[in-house]
Amino acid sequence: MKRIAMLGSGFIGRFYADSLQGYRSRDKVISIYSRREESARKFAADYGCTHWTIKMEEAIAHPDVDIVCISLPNNLHEEAVMLCCKHKKAVMTTKPLGRNAEEAKRMLLAVEAAGIFNGYLEDLVYTPKFIKASESVKNGALGRILWAKSRETHPGPHSEWFWDIEQAGGGCILDLGCHCVEITRSYIGKDIKPVEVMCWADTQVKPIDAEDHAIGLVKYENGAIGQFEVSWTFRGGLDLRDEVMGTEGTIWINSFLRTGFDMFTTGKGGDYIAEKAESNTGWLFPVGDELNELGYNHMFMDMFNAMEKGVAPKETFYDGYVVNAILDAAYRSAKTKIWEPVKLDIWRGQTGLTKESHLVPYDAEHYLIKEEMTHFGAKKIILKHKETGKITERTIE
Repeated sequence: MKRIAMLGSGFIGRFYADSLQGYRSRDKVISIYSRREESARKFAADYGCTHWTIKMEEAIAHPDVDIVCISLPNNLHEEAVMLCCKHKKAVMTTKPLGRNAEEAKRMLLAVEAAGIFNGYLEDLVYTPKFIKASESVKNGALGRILWAKSRETHPGPHSEWFWDIEQAGGGCILDLGCHCVEITRSYIGKDIKPVEVMCWADTQVKPIDAEDHAIGLVKYENGAIGQFEVSWTFRGGLDLRDEVMGTEGTIWINSFLRTGFDMFTTGKGGDYIAEKAESNTGWLFPVGDELNELGYNHMFMDMFNAMEKGVAPKETFYDGYVVNAILDAAYRSAKTKIWEPVKLDIWRGQTGLTKESHLVPYDAEHYLIKEEMTHFGAKKIILKHKETGKITERTIE
């Protein structure tokens, strides 16, 4: 059993608590910190917490707490992490780790210097569909990964602080791009160094200072490309989609908007249907088990299993730092309109990689461009001569 201090009583804190106290059925949120007394009291009553407080350090320092779960606005992450280091409490935090790479780096170095367990709560790399797809990629089903794209779009976040650029640190790039970057980075290989980013971003709809729509490309040292599409302007609910392309295959994933569960309702007796659904009438697309489909259950299972075994979880503060560094480059590129380098003061993966050769030998004289079976039963082969470069085709009956 793990005894948890939850920092933050809002939307994500409640999602986390539902999963923490439900999936393993032996872990317990015992202390809740909220900035508002009424919110702390309500959360404590709803989840059976024995302790509530409006003082962050009091929750973290509680003698019965084994691990602290941070579900606070982005500008409060560093303060909470530093208090966990002070009191030597294991910590896991919601995404993004920091508002920028400098904040993330300070938190990473602090938890490592303190020697405490640290977990980065990137739930979308724990969804059942992602786990299955990732296993297929690692087993070579797609061959060499060339391109990975992730899209997360919806009408905008729930709480006011997201819309305040000072508290949040950015707009949809930071809020949603952190998911997409870690998803595509995981498919390409987390030990492959991201080198530069090209990004377009704009404020198209919302009356805010931050961006509400963005598209970016992340170039990796081995020649692979990661792509993210993020928006707070999309109408129609929560759209989560991934696409991975390799030399030997492709994977398409639709995680939320089209789930195989279609429902029509007039709205009578209906209220909450699915996260960020814009309506409770007409044709709707619910999710069978949101906690599981969004990755929370597998995420916390990994965190606690790793903690009990004394090893690092799949996602740590280091991963959060790398993601922040990539997103910093995206923000610079959105301003300069050019490829911007990813500045990584700390890199623990492979180095010195080059783009892998795209030349596939067919015989001593030719490279293979393509082979296919025709509709009339013959195999066609398209070749390029190694010396002359001439393109020819052969038909094999």
